[in-house]
Amino acid sequence: MADRCFLIIHASLFIIPADYAIVKLMYTREIQAPQGTPLEKGKPLQGTWISAFNEVDLLNIQHPFSFPFPKWMRDYRIKEWETFVVNNERFFLGAMLANMKYYRMAQVYVYDKETKEFLQFRKVIPFNGWRLPRDLYNSSIISRSYGFFFRIHNWLYADTIKIDLDIKATRARPSFTAHLEYDLNRKVTPMVVNLPFSERRCMYAYKVLAAVRGDMVFGGRHISLDPDETQGMFGDFKGFFPYRMHSVWCTGIGFDAENRGFGFSIAENQTKEKNKNNENALWVEGRLTPLPPVRITMPEGVDKEWVIQDVEGMVDLTFTPQVSKRVAFNLLFTGTEYDTPLGYFNGMLIDSGEKKIQVRNLWGLGEKLYLRI
Repeated sequence: MADRCFLIIHASLFIIPADYAIVKLMYTREIQAPQGTPLEKGKPLQGTWISAFNEVDLLNIQHPFSFPFPKWMRDYRIKEWETFVVNNERFFLGAMLANMKYYRMAQVYVYDKETKEFLQFRKVIPFNGWRLPRDLYNSSIISRSYGFFFRIHNWLYADTIKIDLDIKATRARPSFTAHLEYDLNRKVTPMVVNLPFSERRCMYAYKVLAAVRGDMVFGGRHISLDPDETQGMFGDFKGFFPYRMHSVWCTGIGFDAENRGFGFSIAENQTKEKNKNNENALWVEGRLTPLPPVRITMPEGVDKEWVIQDVEGMVDLTFTPQVSKRVAFNLLFTGTEYDTPLGYFNGMLIDSGEKKIQVRNLWGLGEKLYLRI
């Protein structure tokens, strides 16, 4: 004990020269070599990559549960969705196709920041039906019904992702049509992760920020999207999510003071070993910075200011909702509470070059999900 006390006292007397700088190392994580699949010998891999997998089929995981469930039951435990958001100075657009196996959901929303006009379309279909693509190189998913058409064509072979939307007008909403193309040929770096819930259960995510070109017709008005003024985020997700799933996401995209396209996607979820790998990322001019784990709090509730911070000093943001939307229902063994407010972010981020990025009234989306399924 005496020796231990002496060492502590001795360290406290150590004098650091005035010209010696203490450098705090920034958060980093290992970027792994390209991989054909996030599985190896029937077990899920954990890690971060910067290129899409050739195939993602979580049904190939061997013994994800202690009990030997048949394949069709294991398939019902996998939840999957594709989502995108697009933002320019005037419009904010978001959409999602999700297969929760017990039901499917298509959602589209468009917000005109100038006129405050808001269009929202949501369709929930009971039971399993869609099969979302197992790769992003040349695949597609389509949802169609009376007065509605939604198609996502993942085409990484051609460095693009294409979205087609057509919603007919009703008494309650105007018509909306869009054809959008993500330009992945501008030296953009995606982030791909596979994160563990347990030794044999995981979630996969592909995220990318890119310039978007295309055309929209909203309530009879034609809007042309200039890729130099429009940014978009795309995400592909699959996972053996817990029966009681709760996650919070924050996504902001736009341009900084130097007119550089930038954006971030930050989440707080139930995966393990978050410091080693997580789905948090920042892009500046297409360059990726993996971000550390964050804590997202809502001191006064979902409709009031959110606080997003990390312990590394790289993320310090607030999110102020402006347009709040909520979905909630309970059906036998399943239920959901899904809040998706639109609003703006303020604060700062630090990229991998240790450059501070001031975030001022950056439009984006908050998502708070509780899912029992």
